[in-house]
Amino acid sequence: MGFSDLLEQVGSTGRFQILHVTLLCTPVLMMASHNLLQNFVAVVPPHYCSAHSNLSQSQLSPEEALRITVPQDHRGKPHRCQRYVVPQWHLLDKNGTSNLRKEGNSVDDLDADLQGCMDGWTYNMTDRSSTIISDWHLVCDLHSLKQMGQTIYMGGVLVGAFLFGTLADRYGRRILLLISYLLMAVSGTCAAFSPSFPLFCFFRFGCGMALSGMALNSFSLIVEWIPTRVRTVVGTITGYCYTVGQLILALMAYYIRDWRWLTLAVSLPFYVFFLYAWWFHESARWLALNNKPDQAIKGLKSVAKFNRRCDEGEKIDIKMLQESMKNELSSSKGSYTALDLFRTPYMRITTVCLAAVWLSTSFAYYGLSMDLQKFGVDIYLIQVIFGAVDIPAKIIITVTMSYIGRRPSQCGALIIAGVTILINLLVPYDQQTLRTSLAVVGKGCLSASFNCCYLYTGELYPTIIRQNGMGFVSSMARVGAMVAPMVRLTGDYIPWLPGLIYGGAPILSGVAAIFLPETLGTPLPDTIQDVEERGSGKRSKMSPKETIILEDTGANLLKPVA
Repeated sequence: MGFSDLLEQVGSTGRFQILHVTLLCTPVLMMASHNLLQNFVAVVPPHYCSAHSNLSQSQLSPEEALRITVPQDHRGKPHRCQRYVVPQWHLLDKNGTSNLRKEGNSVDDLDADLQGCMDGWTYNMTDRSSTIISDWHLVCDLHSLKQMGQTIYMGGVLVGAFLFGTLADRYGRRILLLISYLLMAVSGTCAAFSPSFPLFCFFRFGCGMALSGMALNSFSLIVEWIPTRVRTVVGTITGYCYTVGQLILALMAYYIRDWRWLTLAVSLPFYVFFLYAWWFHESARWLALNNKPDQAIKGLKSVAKFNRRCDEGEKIDIKMLQESMKNELSSSKGSYTALDLFRTPYMRITTVCLAAVWLSTSFAYYGLSMDLQKFGVDIYLIQVIFGAVDIPAKIIITVTMSYIGRRPSQCGALIIAGVTILINLLVPYDQQTLRTSLAVVGKGCLSASFNCCYLYTGELYPTIIRQNGMGFVSSMARVGAMVAPMVRLTGDYIPWLPGLIYGGAPILSGVAAIFLPETLGTPLPDTIQDVEERGSGKRSKMSPKETIILEDTGANLLKPVA
């Protein structure tokens, strides 16, 4: 008898499981809102230097004040970060020097001294009523702080993964999930009312930590209360919840144009999630493995009662529970660390290649997804398109993995994504439709790559060290997400360099993935020795039992991108 038999006994897919999964998946809808929130709260509005203070009492129209105050840049538009030291009154002469400006001459064509925006900036807020950029003037010399804010948030995601992952194994999934919900609600609320940019970043760091805690513990509670045969289906549903969440964010941002109210709107639901999460049951599997059999039995009986299987639930006792957990206890991994990922040749090759795959996928994904303004089209529309493309992308990659194989699917998704990003460097900026189409294809391929690497990684690492391996490579993904916003700053010096890096990284990692073994139809490795034998060319057909285990791993296939 196994633990899965106990789940069958208390009602494997009964009312409890349906309600439990529904309540756990609902917060996933809002996870994308925090992950991609900066696309809307940090929109950079059109801006230029404010007029000299001595012009405030003049009878000039705003257009005239702008003409004599701000020079034009190389595109013939008001310069964003410079103005004339003194007003250029002669530019008001319709028949004189002002004609140079009408013909698009740059500031270099005018013999006038320039200075920075000494009296602040004037913003054109037609798209958003306020953003953190306009409120705290994160422009010109401070424009890099926008990217720094997103990097700090992703740093919180990385720290949260280590912290909440470790604590969950020690204290349980339920309590850490409760803390994560409360932390997200409080940190999001405080971020919405932050009086300064440093405080905003501090609270966004807390949001990032909370997001990791929710992702890790939500999926643990989901898969540990449902039978193997439905885990892949539930994993797929959960993944699409994240996709729908991207569409919800676009809708909310369209109707809530103030960044503070938008931040508050995506944070308040977590107070509700925190309140109803008290109903969640701790994983009986975790309780049993952590020497808490009485609590595990109590939880199983409660589930049986909820599923109207009271008689079957009453039959469960400590002896039955211990018998059901015998196999899991006997196959426990023992003492293994992340160092074991590098001790042997084929484990080392696997780890290095997978680290490259995860890092570059996340790096390019957030490089594309976190700067929607660069495409020159409506940011709400492109957010919807970027979210919707995940739906066919996930279907296509699932089919290719099943019929063509994991390795060609992983390599193909990365290389195609990189090529489309590089091609975009050659497309003129005014061809917005083509640029956007290429970016959508690239983003879809990167989403597909994420789906593939979750399953592929689980199949490549042996059972005894699979969690350590997944934890290491997923941390590489978070490092990539942290670095991605900062790479965009290199565009200030070499405009084409960010695109080259974002496109080159997936191609290089796609080539690296060629050195990984194919796992379609092969047994799941249980030990490091199994990995070494597979690397040396020894392969065997997958047994029916391993097929079931593989379906377990497939529950992670469509996890949200954290």
